[in-house]
This record gives sequence, C-alpha cells and structure tokens, in this order.
Amino acid sequence: MSNGARVIKAIFFDYDGVLTTDKTGSLTTNRYLSEASGLEFELVREAFASFNADLLIGKTTHTAIWDAVCDSIGRKLDISLLEQAFLSTPANDAMFALARKLRKRYVVGIITDNKKDRLDCLRKSQQLDELFSPIIVSAEHKIGKQGPALFELALCELRIKPEEAIFVDNTPANLVAAKGLGLHTYLHDDEVNDVEGLAAILSNQYDVQFD
Repeated sequence: MSNGARVIKAIFFDYDGVLTTDKTGSLTTNRYLSEASGLEFELVREAFASFNADLLIGKTTHTAIWDAVCDSIGRKLDISLLEQAFLSTPANDAMFALARKLRKRYVVGIITDNKKDRLDCLRKSQQLDELFSPIIVSAEHKIGKQGPALFELALCELRIKPEEAIFVDNTPANLVAAKGLGLHTYLHDDEVNDVEGLAAILSNQYDVQFD
C-alpha cells in the first residue's frame, strides 16, 4: 500500500474471507450440504463447480441449477437445505466490531463477488444493511471484481474519488482492479485474521480515527 495523501472517507470490505471466517462462500455452502446429507464434500463441491462462475455474475440461480446438482450427486435433496447452508456462514466477529467502530466516522461498505440469493439471505440474518452501505454484489450487476466496474459503482454511489477509499480483500487477484483504479488496498490473511493489525495500518498509514 502507498501512503494515503487524501483524507479517507470510505472503507470497503470483501465479504467471504474478510467479514466471515471461511475463505469462500462455496466452502461454507458445500461443507454444510455435505454434513447435512452425509455425502462426501468433494462430491458436493464438484456438483456445484461448473455453475459457480455463472452464479457469481447472475447468469443463473441456485433454484435453476438445483435439479442438475442433485442429479450430479445422485440424490434428491430438499432445496430448503440451501438456505440453512447460507445461514451457517460464520461471521468474523472481530472484523464486524472493527466496521462498527469505523462506521462512527466513515462510510463502510461491501464489495463482493457473490450469489444474489445467498447475500439476500445473509443481509437479513446478519443485518448487513444496518452497518454497511453500499453493498455491491457481483450477481446483481452481472460483473465481477476482476475489472473496475464494481468499484466504480461504489465510488459513484458515494460521490468520492478512488484515493479517498480503502478496499480490504483476502484474495490478491481481487485487489488488482481496485488498485489500478486508484483505491488503497489491503490484503487480509484470512488464516491469520489479524484484525488488530489491520486497524493499526488504517490508523498509522491512513490516519483513520477510531474515537
């Protein structure tokens, strides 16, 4: 990260791997379905794998692919298990606490490559809209974080410049477009989950205030 010359106005968080303690949403969903059905995790993962890219950019939905997934795993599962899988998402409580502190002085938002039905469920269960705004979801806009468009949408909604925002993600590739656009970026190691270290960098490098 380069030293921020401008006053920071917004901090954007990725969702899975940053605001959750699972690296990806697919991991969460596949693990729950595997445990609930007694099927091997890899079998469930493979059944969803070919649909994942289209789910993330809104080209299809879980409802539309459910029969094909069940055919692949060789068992008819009740689709209600899917909502329970979404609800099993483990929140990163320390990161949520940091976002609440930041919210007192700054805009905090989410920019995520995610499935619409999953994020709709989690927005309600985790009350995301009470803390984060905007929440920019790839499936709603049919584009991912590999390009600048999602970040431009977030900046446009807030009417701020790229250098007035910081984006936190746990995947290096997801930081490339944001950095190229001019946002400050931070790579969060989801295995270490050093939220205190992130807070220190925000304070020391960008003069972000927590009081």
